[in-house]
Amino acid sequence: MEFEQEQQLVAEIKRYVTENLPLNRIEDEELEIKVEEIVEQRIGQLYCSIEQRVSIVQQVYSSIRGFGLLDSILTDDSITEVMINGPENIFIEQNGRLSKLDKKFESQRRLEDIIQRIVGLAGREVNQANPICDTRLPDGSRVNVVLPPIALCGPTVTIRKFSKTPMTIEKLIQYGSITQEIADKLELLVRAKYNIFISGGTGSGKTTFLNALSNYIPKDERVITIEDSAELQITGIDNLVSLETRNANTAGAGEIAIRDLIKSSLRMRPERIVVGEVRGGEALDMLQAMNTGHDGSLSTGHANSTEDMLSRLETMVLQGAAGLPLEAIRQQIASAVDIIIHLSRLRDKSRKTMEITEVTGYKDGQIILNPLYVFEEDENSTLEKVSGMLKRTENKMQNVFKLQLSGIKVEI
Repeated sequence: MEFEQEQQLVAEIKRYVTENLPLNRIEDEELEIKVEEIVEQRIGQLYCSIEQRVSIVQQVYSSIRGFGLLDSILTDDSITEVMINGPENIFIEQNGRLSKLDKKFESQRRLEDIIQRIVGLAGREVNQANPICDTRLPDGSRVNVVLPPIALCGPTVTIRKFSKTPMTIEKLIQYGSITQEIADKLELLVRAKYNIFISGGTGSGKTTFLNALSNYIPKDERVITIEDSAELQITGIDNLVSLETRNANTAGAGEIAIRDLIKSSLRMRPERIVVGEVRGGEALDMLQAMNTGHDGSLSTGHANSTEDMLSRLETMVLQGAAGLPLEAIRQQIASAVDIIIHLSRLRDKSRKTMEITEVTGYKDGQIILNPLYVFEEDENSTLEKVSGMLKRTENKMQNVFKLQLSGIKVEI
Protein backbone atom coordinates (compact mmCIF):
# COMPACT_ATOMS: atom_id res chain seq x y z
CA MET A 1 0.00 0.00 0.00
CA GLU A 2 1.41 3.42 -0.98
CA PHE A 3 2.04 6.10 1.68
CA GLU A 4 -0.66 8.45 0.25
CA GLN A 5 -3.17 5.58 0.16
CA GLU A 6 -2.30 4.68 3.77
CA GLN A 7 -2.77 8.29 4.96
CA GLN A 8 -6.11 8.51 3.12
CA LEU A 9 -7.28 5.29 4.82
CA VAL A 10 -6.15 6.60 8.25
CA ALA A 11 -8.12 9.83 7.69
CA GLU A 12 -11.25 7.92 6.59
CA ILE A 13 -11.16 5.50 9.56
CA LYS A 14 -10.54 8.35 11.99
CA ARG A 15 -13.54 10.26 10.59
CA TYR A 16 -15.72 7.13 10.85
CA VAL A 17 -14.60 6.45 14.46
CA THR A 18 -15.17 10.03 15.67
CA GLU A 19 -18.61 10.18 14.03
CA ASN A 20 -19.91 6.74 15.06
CA LEU A 21 -18.39 5.83 18.43
CA PRO A 22 -19.26 7.46 21.80
CA LEU A 23 -15.62 8.44 22.47
CA ASN A 24 -16.31 10.14 25.82
CA ARG A 25 -17.69 6.86 27.23
CA ILE A 26 -15.13 4.41 25.83
CA GLU A 27 -12.01 3.40 27.78
CA ASP A 28 -8.63 3.50 25.99
CA GLU A 29 -8.29 -0.30 25.77
CA GLU A 30 -11.79 -0.77 24.34
CA LEU A 31 -11.22 2.00 21.79
CA GLU A 32 -8.03 0.34 20.59
CA ILE A 33 -9.87 -2.98 20.07
CA LYS A 34 -12.69 -1.23 18.15
CA VAL A 35 -10.16 0.59 15.94
CA GLU A 36 -8.40 -2.74 15.19
CA GLU A 37 -11.75 -4.30 14.12
CA ILE A 38 -12.65 -1.35 11.88
CA VAL A 39 -9.18 -1.35 10.27
CA GLU A 40 -9.50 -5.10 9.50
CA GLN A 41 -12.92 -4.52 7.89
CA ARG A 42 -11.74 -1.53 5.83
CA ILE A 43 -8.55 -3.17 4.56
CA GLY A 44 -10.45 -6.30 3.52
CA GLN A 45 -8.81 -7.77 0.44
CA LEU A 46 -6.27 -4.95 -0.02
CA TYR A 47 -2.64 -6.03 0.07
CA CYS A 48 -1.19 -4.71 3.29
CA SER A 49 1.75 -5.99 5.38
CA ILE A 50 1.29 -6.78 9.09
CA GLU A 51 3.59 -3.83 10.00
CA GLN A 52 1.42 -1.50 7.92
CA ARG A 53 -1.78 -2.76 9.57
CA VAL A 54 -0.28 -2.18 13.04
CA SER A 55 0.91 1.27 11.93
CA ILE A 56 -2.58 2.22 10.65
CA VAL A 57 -4.20 1.13 13.96
CA GLN A 58 -1.60 3.12 15.95
CA GLN A 59 -2.03 6.22 13.78
CA VAL A 60 -5.83 6.19 14.10
CA TYR A 61 -5.74 5.52 17.85
CA SER A 62 -3.04 8.08 18.65
CA SER A 63 -4.75 10.74 16.52
CA ILE A 64 -7.79 10.37 18.82
CA ARG A 65 -6.27 9.62 22.25
CA GLY A 66 -2.50 10.09 21.90
CA PHE A 67 -0.24 12.74 20.43
CA GLY A 68 -0.85 11.76 16.81
CA LEU A 69 2.27 11.85 14.68
CA LEU A 70 4.38 12.61 17.78
CA ASP A 71 3.67 9.17 19.27
CA SER A 72 5.77 7.31 16.71
CA ILE A 73 8.62 9.84 17.08
CA LEU A 74 8.58 9.67 20.89
CA THR A 75 8.70 5.87 20.96
CA ASP A 76 11.91 5.85 18.89
CA ASP A 77 14.69 5.71 21.51
CA SER A 78 17.38 6.77 19.02
CA ILE A 79 15.76 10.23 18.70
CA THR A 80 16.98 12.58 21.43
CA GLU A 81 15.32 15.86 20.44
CA VAL A 82 12.27 16.87 18.39
CA MET A 83 11.81 20.35 16.89
CA ILE A 84 8.45 21.27 15.34
CA ASN A 85 8.40 24.59 13.45
CA GLY A 86 4.74 24.75 12.45
CA PRO A 87 2.70 21.79 11.13
CA GLU A 88 4.91 21.06 8.11
CA ASN A 89 8.49 21.37 9.36
CA ILE A 90 9.56 18.65 11.79
CA PHE A 91 13.24 18.19 12.65
CA ILE A 92 14.81 15.52 14.82
CA GLU A 93 18.20 14.97 16.44
CA GLN A 94 19.33 11.38 16.01
CA ASN A 95 22.80 10.22 17.08
CA GLY A 96 23.91 13.84 17.46
CA ARG A 97 22.85 14.82 13.90
CA LEU A 98 19.94 17.03 12.87
CA SER A 99 17.66 15.98 10.02
CA LYS A 100 14.24 16.91 8.64
CA LEU A 101 11.42 14.34 8.79
CA ASP A 102 9.36 13.70 5.67
CA LYS A 103 6.19 13.71 7.79
CA LYS A 104 3.81 16.53 8.68
CA PHE A 105 0.70 17.22 10.75
CA GLU A 106 -2.68 17.22 9.01
CA SER A 107 -3.22 20.88 9.87
CA GLN A 108 -2.23 23.66 12.23
CA ARG A 109 -5.44 23.00 14.17
CA ARG A 110 -4.40 19.38 14.73
CA LEU A 111 -0.96 20.46 16.01
CA GLU A 112 -2.59 22.98 18.36
CA ASP A 113 -4.90 20.25 19.72
CA ILE A 114 -1.87 18.04 20.50
CA ILE A 115 -0.11 20.98 22.19
CA GLN A 116 -3.15 21.60 24.42
CA ARG A 117 -3.23 17.91 25.33
CA ILE A 118 0.50 17.89 26.26
CA VAL A 119 0.25 21.10 28.29
CA GLY A 120 -2.99 20.00 29.99
CA LEU A 121 -1.43 16.73 31.19
CA ALA A 122 0.99 18.66 33.42
CA GLY A 123 -1.72 21.04 34.65
CA ARG A 124 -0.35 24.01 32.69
CA GLU A 125 -2.01 26.29 30.16
CA VAL A 126 -0.91 27.98 26.97
CA ASN A 127 -2.97 30.38 24.86
CA GLN A 128 -2.77 33.72 23.08
CA ALA A 129 -2.65 35.59 26.37
CA ASN A 130 0.12 33.29 27.64
CA PRO A 131 1.80 32.02 24.44
CA ILE A 132 5.03 30.59 25.96
CA CYS A 133 5.07 27.52 28.17
CA ASP A 134 7.64 25.13 29.64
CA THR A 135 6.20 21.78 30.57
CA ARG A 136 6.92 18.05 30.41
CA LEU A 137 5.45 14.83 29.05
CA PRO A 138 4.27 12.02 31.35
CA ASP A 139 7.60 10.22 30.76
CA GLY A 140 9.52 13.31 31.95
CA SER A 141 10.63 14.66 28.54
CA ARG A 142 11.11 18.44 28.61
CA VAL A 143 8.77 20.47 26.37
CA ASN A 144 8.88 24.12 25.31
CA VAL A 145 5.90 25.58 23.44
CA VAL A 146 5.64 28.95 21.66
CA LEU A 147 2.36 29.82 19.94
CA PRO A 148 1.49 32.36 17.20
CA PRO A 149 1.52 35.34 16.96
CA ILE A 150 4.86 35.12 18.85
CA ALA A 151 6.00 32.23 16.62
CA LEU A 152 5.64 33.46 13.05
CA CYS A 153 6.02 30.03 11.42
CA GLY A 154 3.12 28.49 13.36
CA PRO A 155 3.00 26.63 16.71
CA THR A 156 6.58 25.77 17.71
CA VAL A 157 7.34 22.81 19.97
CA THR A 158 10.78 21.65 21.16
CA ILE A 159 10.97 18.34 23.02
CA ARG A 160 14.13 17.17 24.81
CA LYS A 161 13.59 13.42 25.12
CA PHE A 162 13.86 11.81 28.52
CA SER A 163 16.15 8.82 28.85
CA LYS A 164 14.27 5.81 30.20
CA THR A 165 17.33 4.71 32.15
CA PRO A 166 18.82 7.24 34.59
CA MET A 167 22.26 8.53 33.66
CA THR A 168 25.04 7.11 35.77
CA ILE A 169 28.72 7.95 36.15
CA GLU A 170 29.49 4.50 34.67
CA LYS A 171 27.76 5.57 31.43
CA LEU A 172 29.67 8.87 31.35
CA ILE A 173 32.90 6.87 31.64
CA GLN A 174 31.69 4.56 28.86
CA TYR A 175 30.98 7.56 26.61
CA GLY A 176 34.46 8.93 27.29
CA SER A 177 33.27 12.09 29.06
CA ILE A 178 35.35 11.37 32.18
CA THR A 179 37.68 8.62 33.43
CA GLN A 180 37.22 6.24 36.37
CA GLU A 181 39.93 8.08 38.34
CA ILE A 182 38.09 11.42 37.95
CA ALA A 183 34.76 9.76 38.79
CA ASP A 184 36.24 8.49 42.06
CA LYS A 185 37.48 12.00 42.91
CA LEU A 186 34.06 13.53 42.08
CA GLU A 187 32.40 10.97 44.36
CA LEU A 188 34.61 12.14 47.23
CA LEU A 189 33.78 15.80 46.51
CA VAL A 190 30.02 15.07 46.52
CA ARG A 191 30.24 13.01 49.70
CA ALA A 192 32.33 15.72 51.40
CA LYS A 193 29.55 18.24 50.58
CA TYR A 194 31.41 20.55 48.23
CA ASN A 195 29.07 22.97 46.45
CA ILE A 196 29.35 22.01 42.79
CA PHE A 197 28.23 24.07 39.80
CA ILE A 198 28.00 22.47 36.33
CA SER A 199 28.32 24.90 33.41
CA GLY A 200 28.10 24.46 29.66
CA GLY A 201 26.34 25.48 26.46
CA THR A 202 22.96 24.27 25.17
CA GLY A 203 22.92 20.52 24.64
CA SER A 204 26.30 19.98 26.35
CA GLY A 205 24.79 17.50 28.82
CA LYS A 206 24.54 19.59 32.02
CA THR A 207 21.34 17.97 33.34
CA THR A 208 22.64 14.53 32.36
CA PHE A 209 25.87 15.14 34.30
CA LEU A 210 23.94 16.54 37.28
CA ASN A 211 21.80 13.40 37.28
CA ALA A 212 24.87 11.20 37.30
CA LEU A 213 26.58 13.19 40.08
CA SER A 214 23.43 13.14 42.23
CA ASN A 215 23.71 9.36 42.46
CA TYR A 216 26.78 9.90 44.67
CA ILE A 217 24.69 11.66 47.33
CA PRO A 218 24.58 9.43 50.45
CA LYS A 219 21.27 7.55 50.55
CA ASP A 220 20.38 8.61 54.10
CA GLU A 221 20.28 12.37 53.38
CA ARG A 222 17.24 14.60 52.86
CA VAL A 223 17.42 16.08 49.37
CA ILE A 224 15.23 18.83 47.87
CA THR A 225 15.25 19.21 44.06
CA ILE A 226 14.01 22.43 42.44
CA GLU A 227 13.33 22.68 38.70
CA ASP A 228 11.37 24.56 36.06
CA SER A 229 10.01 21.29 34.74
CA ALA A 230 10.94 18.19 36.73
CA GLU A 231 13.36 15.99 34.80
CA LEU A 232 16.01 14.91 37.30
CA GLN A 233 16.07 11.14 37.92
CA ILE A 234 17.58 10.79 41.37
CA THR A 235 17.34 7.17 42.46
CA GLY A 236 17.87 5.37 45.75
CA ILE A 237 17.16 8.34 48.05
CA ASP A 238 14.06 7.77 50.18
CA ASN A 239 13.92 11.23 51.75
CA LEU A 240 13.55 13.11 48.47
CA VAL A 241 11.28 16.10 47.79
CA SER A 242 10.90 17.27 44.16
CA LEU A 243 9.57 20.80 43.61
CA GLU A 244 8.50 22.31 40.30
CA THR A 245 7.74 25.90 39.30
CA ARG A 246 4.30 27.03 38.13
CA ASN A 247 3.45 29.63 35.49
CA ALA A 248 0.94 32.40 36.14
CA ASN A 249 -2.64 31.69 35.04
CA THR A 250 -4.54 33.73 32.44
CA ALA A 251 -5.35 36.34 35.07
CA GLY A 252 -1.62 36.75 35.73
CA ALA A 253 -1.80 35.28 39.24
CA GLY A 254 -0.51 32.12 40.90
CA GLU A 255 3.07 32.10 39.60
CA ILE A 256 5.57 30.13 41.69
CA ALA A 257 9.15 30.90 40.62
CA ILE A 258 12.41 29.12 41.44
CA ARG A 259 13.20 31.90 43.96
CA ASP A 260 10.02 31.06 45.90
CA LEU A 261 10.88 27.37 45.90
CA ILE A 262 14.45 27.95 47.13
CA LYS A 263 13.16 30.14 49.98
CA SER A 264 10.55 27.54 50.87
CA SER A 265 13.04 24.66 50.68
CA LEU A 266 15.20 26.29 53.39
CA ARG A 267 12.33 25.68 55.84
CA MET A 268 12.10 22.01 54.90
CA ARG A 269 15.25 20.94 56.76
CA PRO A 270 17.23 20.09 53.63
CA GLU A 271 20.65 18.48 53.85
CA ARG A 272 21.20 19.23 50.17
CA ILE A 273 19.47 21.45 47.64
CA VAL A 274 19.70 20.53 43.95
CA VAL A 275 18.59 23.29 41.56
CA GLY A 276 18.08 22.03 37.99
CA GLU A 277 19.20 25.28 36.37
CA VAL A 278 19.93 28.79 37.62
CA ARG A 279 19.12 31.46 35.03
CA GLY A 280 17.96 34.61 36.84
CA GLY A 281 17.55 36.42 40.16
CA GLU A 282 17.28 33.09 42.00
CA ALA A 283 21.10 32.85 41.79
CA LEU A 284 21.28 35.15 44.84
CA ASP A 285 18.99 32.87 46.89
CA MET A 286 20.97 29.85 45.74
CA LEU A 287 24.29 31.41 46.80
CA GLN A 288 22.85 32.47 50.14
CA ALA A 289 21.57 28.94 50.74
CA MET A 290 25.07 27.58 50.00
CA ASN A 291 26.54 30.14 52.41
CA THR A 292 24.13 29.42 55.26
CA GLY A 293 25.05 25.86 56.07
CA HIS A 294 23.42 24.04 53.14
CA ASP A 295 26.63 22.56 51.83
CA GLY A 296 26.65 19.91 49.13
CA SER A 297 24.32 21.86 46.86
CA LEU A 298 24.41 21.06 43.13
CA SER A 299 23.25 23.20 40.23
CA THR A 300 23.78 24.00 36.53
CA GLY A 301 23.99 27.12 34.40
CA HIS A 302 24.51 28.17 30.78
CA ALA A 303 28.00 29.47 29.97
CA ASN A 304 30.79 29.11 27.40
CA SER A 305 33.63 28.71 29.91
CA THR A 306 34.34 28.57 33.64
CA GLU A 307 35.20 32.30 33.73
CA ASP A 308 32.05 33.06 31.74
CA MET A 309 29.98 31.16 34.31
CA LEU A 310 31.27 33.42 37.08
CA SER A 311 30.43 36.62 35.18
CA ARG A 312 27.00 35.19 34.31
CA LEU A 313 26.40 34.42 37.99
CA GLU A 314 27.26 38.05 38.79
CA THR A 315 24.73 39.26 36.20
CA MET A 316 22.08 36.87 37.52
CA VAL A 317 22.57 38.05 41.10
CA LEU A 318 22.19 41.66 39.91
CA GLN A 319 18.83 40.71 38.32
CA GLY A 320 17.66 39.68 41.77
CA ALA A 321 19.25 42.55 43.73
CA ALA A 322 20.20 45.47 41.49
CA GLY A 323 21.66 47.60 44.31
CA LEU A 324 24.34 45.16 45.46
CA PRO A 325 27.95 46.26 44.91
CA LEU A 326 29.94 44.01 42.57
CA GLU A 327 32.55 43.36 45.25
CA ALA A 328 29.92 41.92 47.62
CA ILE A 329 28.53 39.71 44.84
CA ARG A 330 31.96 38.34 43.96
CA GLN A 331 32.70 37.60 47.62
CA GLN A 332 29.37 35.73 47.86
CA ILE A 333 30.18 33.64 44.78
CA ALA A 334 33.75 32.93 45.94
CA SER A 335 32.63 31.72 49.36
CA ALA A 336 29.57 29.78 48.11
CA VAL A 337 30.78 27.86 45.04
CA ASP A 338 33.57 25.32 45.63
CA ILE A 339 33.90 23.47 42.31
CA ILE A 340 32.89 24.35 38.73
CA ILE A 341 32.68 21.54 36.15
CA HIS A 342 32.56 22.87 32.59
CA LEU A 343 31.08 20.74 29.79
CA SER A 344 31.12 21.36 26.07
CA ARG A 345 29.68 20.00 22.85
CA LEU A 346 32.61 19.72 20.46
CA ARG A 347 32.88 20.00 16.68
CA ASP A 348 32.26 16.26 16.17
CA LYS A 349 29.02 16.60 18.23
CA SER A 350 30.53 14.64 21.14
CA ARG A 351 29.96 15.90 24.68
CA LYS A 352 33.06 16.18 26.82
CA THR A 353 34.03 17.44 30.28
CA MET A 354 36.42 20.31 29.48
CA GLU A 355 37.50 21.50 32.90
CA ILE A 356 37.15 20.81 36.62
CA THR A 357 38.13 23.95 38.51
CA GLU A 358 38.29 24.85 42.17
CA VAL A 359 37.13 28.30 43.32
CA THR A 360 39.72 29.20 45.95
CA GLY A 361 38.62 32.64 47.10
CA TYR A 362 38.51 36.36 46.39
CA LYS A 363 41.50 38.69 46.10
CA ASP A 364 42.08 42.20 44.68
CA GLY A 365 38.58 42.41 43.23
CA GLN A 366 38.78 39.06 41.41
CA ILE A 367 37.55 35.52 42.07
CA ILE A 368 40.56 33.17 42.14
CA LEU A 369 40.29 29.92 40.14
CA ASN A 370 42.51 26.88 40.48
CA PRO A 371 42.08 24.47 37.50
CA LEU A 372 42.46 20.85 38.66
CA TYR A 373 41.67 19.00 35.41
CA VAL A 374 41.77 20.39 31.85
CA PHE A 375 40.79 18.64 28.58
CA GLU A 376 43.68 18.35 26.14
CA GLU A 377 43.39 17.11 22.56
CA ASP A 378 45.99 14.59 21.41
CA GLU A 379 47.69 13.91 18.06
CA ASN A 380 44.78 11.70 16.89
CA SER A 381 42.40 14.70 16.72
CA THR A 382 41.15 15.76 13.28
CA LEU A 383 38.66 18.35 12.05
CA GLU A 384 35.95 15.65 12.04
CA LYS A 385 36.87 13.74 15.20
CA VAL A 386 38.02 15.01 18.58
CA SER A 387 40.43 12.80 20.49
CA GLY A 388 41.85 13.66 23.89
CA MET A 389 41.30 13.39 27.63
CA LEU A 390 41.00 15.31 30.88
CA LYS A 391 44.47 15.74 32.34
CA ARG A 392 45.42 16.59 35.90
CA THR A 393 47.16 19.94 36.17
CA GLU A 394 50.10 20.46 38.51
CA ASN A 395 47.96 22.66 40.79
CA LYS A 396 47.28 21.17 44.22
CA MET A 397 43.75 21.36 45.57
CA GLN A 398 43.72 24.11 48.20
CA ASN A 399 40.32 23.94 49.94
CA VAL A 400 40.66 20.54 51.59
CA PHE A 401 38.85 21.55 54.79
CA LYS A 402 35.58 19.77 53.87
CA LEU A 403 37.48 16.61 52.92
CA GLN A 404 39.17 16.64 56.33
CA LEU A 405 35.83 17.23 58.09
CA SER A 406 34.44 14.18 56.31
CA GLY A 407 37.40 12.09 57.35
CA ILE A 408 38.59 11.65 53.74
CA LYS A 409 42.39 11.52 53.56
CA VAL A 410 42.71 10.99 49.79
CA GLU A 411 44.52 13.74 47.86
CA ILE A 412 42.53 15.20 44.94
